[in-house]
Amino acid sequence: MHRRVFIKRTGLITVGLSLAETAVLARPATVSNKLPKWKGFNVLDFFSPDPAPSRRPTTREHFAWMRDWGFDFIRIPIAYPHYLKFDRSRDINPDEVYQVDESRIEEIAALVGLAHQAGMHVSLNLHRAPGYCINAGFHEPYNLWTDQRAQDAFYWHWSLWAKRFKHTSPKKISFDLLNEPSMREDMNDQHSRQTPVPGELYRKVAKAAAEAIRKENSEHLVIADGNNVGSSVIPEIMDLNIAQSCRGYYPHAISHYKAPWANKDPDHLPEPKWPGQVGAQYLSRSMLEVYYKPWIDAVQKGIGVHCGECGCWNKTPHDVFMAWFRDVLDILSAGQIGFAIWNFIGDFGVLDSGRADVVYEDWHGHKLDRAFLDLLRAH
Repeated sequence: MHRRVFIKRTGLITVGLSLAETAVLARPATVSNKLPKWKGFNVLDFFSPDPAPSRRPTTREHFAWMRDWGFDFIRIPIAYPHYLKFDRSRDINPDEVYQVDESRIEEIAALVGLAHQAGMHVSLNLHRAPGYCINAGFHEPYNLWTDQRAQDAFYWHWSLWAKRFKHTSPKKISFDLLNEPSMREDMNDQHSRQTPVPGELYRKVAKAAAEAIRKENSEHLVIADGNNVGSSVIPEIMDLNIAQSCRGYYPHAISHYKAPWANKDPDHLPEPKWPGQVGAQYLSRSMLEVYYKPWIDAVQKGIGVHCGECGCWNKTPHDVFMAWFRDVLDILSAGQIGFAIWNFIGDFGVLDSGRADVVYEDWHGHKLDRAFLDLLRAH
């Protein structure tokens, strides 16, 4: 790009963002979130649709470390086939989505119990629900957004979990309905085009699911992930006493740099910078202020908001990741919005992230990213 054109374009971007930032800074200083400012992690024990592949389980010791470091929140993303009985050598059929394996239910309940013993709030999430998942890797028998049978099964599964924790206080457990909803042209193509769920359709499904949950206990706490893959506030459900969950992955050029599941050509991407010019965009804190403003506005309207997933895959340079994420956490914290890092141990985590540019500290046989941990604890 010619230098003069570049300066002109970036100047316009800066002016536009400065005006938006001024509007953000004009907000009232006091923000009161209906949800606690929980902070913690996702744990992936039941993330896979197939329980056979072994994941290192989250242990009592892990929860003790989290507690001692000042964290108080655990989100458990669950793939519903994980706790079913069916012939896994073929695709599941609609009748089999009701065939629960009680031993798997007890495993999930046991993990919830361990987290509660450590003083954690637990948010149960259907990361894969009947007829929908943001990820490929399992062939659904129908589509949640277009098939009533899928919706009925969705409500049934939430009734199951609400009944299992019927007498558990909302201070200790919440029910996060569906991970990152969207409309997808091809349910089995990871990179097929995605669009927001029509607002009234999302309202219909969220309302019925919340009613199924609260039929078991009227005090149960229900959370809905933002529309358009978790990025957008859902105005259509603001009257339903349902909290909402945003994401801390914006922009993907930083958070998902070279991630193969999020990029069609992960090996040919512009080098991430923060702040700085990355491809056609100038990335800066101002764009984050604009992005999160609707969520902070929702808090001011009395909607409980939490950031149920956030963080950065391990291929982004550590200094860029830390500079970007400090801004993300500063903005969320100013809005009294808590957060949960995508995982505790693993590519996004504070332990064993596999980053090549970090000097790790030994922590009981794990590799601890102390700088990342200190950043999280400071917010």
